[in-house]
Formats: sequence, C-alpha cells, structure tokens
Amino acid sequence: MHVFMNVVIKFFKDLFKFVYSKIFLIQLVIAVAMIVILSYVALQWLESTTNHHQRIVVPNLSKKTLDEVEKILQEKELRYEVQDSASFNPDFPRYSVIEQNPVSGSEVKENRKIYVTLNPSGYRKIEVPDVVQQTIRQAKPKLIALGFEIGSVTYKPNIARDMVLELRHKGKRLKPGTRLMKTSTVDLVLGDGKTGSINLSN
Repeated sequence: MHVFMNVVIKFFKDLFKFVYSKIFLIQLVIAVAMIVILSYVALQWLESTTNHHQRIVVPNLSKKTLDEVEKILQEKELRYEVQDSASFNPDFPRYSVIEQNPVSGSEVKENRKIYVTLNPSGYRKIEVPDVVQQTIRQAKPKLIALGFEIGSVTYKPNIARDMVLELRHKGKRLKPGTRLMKTSTVDLVLGDGKTGSINLSN
C-alpha cells in the first residue's frame, strides 16, 4: 500500500511539473491560437457562402411585363417564376404582373426566386344560365352573381308580368348555355301582363 501511494504521489508531482513547464505552456498557447484561427476562418467561409450580410431589396414588379421583370431582376441578381394566372383585373395591363411574392420592399438573399402572377388576357367566358320563364327578381341576381351586367329591360305582350321571355346580347337573342365573356351586358325582355297568351317566339 505504501508503494502504491508513493507511485500516485510521484505521478501527480510529475504531472504538476509538466503542466507548469515551459513546453506545456507553449503548446497550450499554440493550441488556443490554432482554435481561434480555425474558428475565424470557418466563420468567414460560412458568411461568404451564405451571403450572411448581403440583402437585396425586392423591387416593385406591379404592372410590369415579363421582359421588364426579367431585366429588373437580372440586374439585382434575382430570379423569377411565373405562377398560375389570377382572375382578370381591368386595372392592370394584360399579361402584366398582378401579384408577387415576396412583396416589394422585402429583403432577400442573392439568387432568391421571386414568384409572379400575371394578369390574363381578358375575362373568362361564362355560360348564360337558363332563366327564361323566371321572374326578373329570380333571374337578375343569378346573372349578376355570375358576373354579367344587366342592360336594358323591355316588355312585350305576355300574360305573365315581369317574367323573363328572352335574353339578348348586342341585339341577338341568347340561348341558355351560350358562353359570354364575364361582365358582358345582357338585356332582358319581360312579359307586360297585358295579354292572355304566352308567346316566346321572336
């Protein structure tokens, strides 16, 4: 037991002597310096590869054509992708940007993709509903809900007052199922309630 204790004591004495030796201190300083240098180099590399400090302000692309979008974004080192078209908006030129994501003024990194939505060439076509022989109070909300505009309202002899006898567009009689551009004007021909026969012919 006494021998073992002597060995342990000698080990710690030698250890303390080495720790406080000049060689150990030099090696410790070198190791710390290497860790600091390597950490600095790693941080600089990480910042350069992720563009940590580089931010690009997203420009306003509203009402711009695709050619204009491409030119503007290339100058800022950004990309774009066209999303599905939205509903037609008459306040925007056809085929121009109607929405963008991220929005203008946002800060993004270099080479970020900007998603743009284009304004279609016009309103889509909608089927004219079958509202013949319905009252104007029934027919009018249906037409308006689909996006049509109500034009002139005229009357012709028919026993059913205010019943829709015909739908017309630009002077031509419309058949149910006819496809018209949204916002098209539909004229109504109603019964005047002054005759005893129903006549739906021209």
